[in-house]
Amino acid sequence: MKRQDYISWDEYFMGVSLLAAKRSKDPNTQVGACIVDSNHVILSTGYNGFPLGCSDDELPWARTGEDTKYPYVVHAELNAILNSGGKSLRDATIYVGLFPCNECAKAIIQSGIREVVYLDDKYANAKSTLASKRLLSMAGVKMRKLKPREKTLVLSFESNPDR
Repeated sequence: MKRQDYISWDEYFMGVSLLAAKRSKDPNTQVGACIVDSNHVILSTGYNGFPLGCSDDELPWARTGEDTKYPYVVHAELNAILNSGGKSLRDATIYVGLFPCNECAKAIIQSGIREVVYLDDKYANAKSTLASKRLLSMAGVKMRKLKPREKTLVLSFESNPDR
């Protein structure tokens, strides 16, 4: 008899997104993204960080002050789109921990992604999020908050030959 406690496709891809977020060196916000086609094949992943070749030791991570991270950081969604290496993202789904900002929404729309699945809408009332929702809605991109069955999923790097 097969196992009954396996995770859903949505939980799996959101898990990949959350795992990608662990690569972010941002001390405050770690976001990951996972782009998947209609056959459940991962096309790309990304996380928030500085562009390739730009030292994360030399650029600021500050959120406030004169020199902040905001002009430098590439968001997870845009990184995943750019990391796709020219693959078609038409009709794909993007899984992301945090609802996309308006700039990422534009890239999502332009790339042909048709659905955004997210966990948190932390900035729901921010102007950039409201603009994002307006743009995504106008472009016919479906937005769906994931309600996972479990609150946690534990990964272990220890080998377990019995599983």
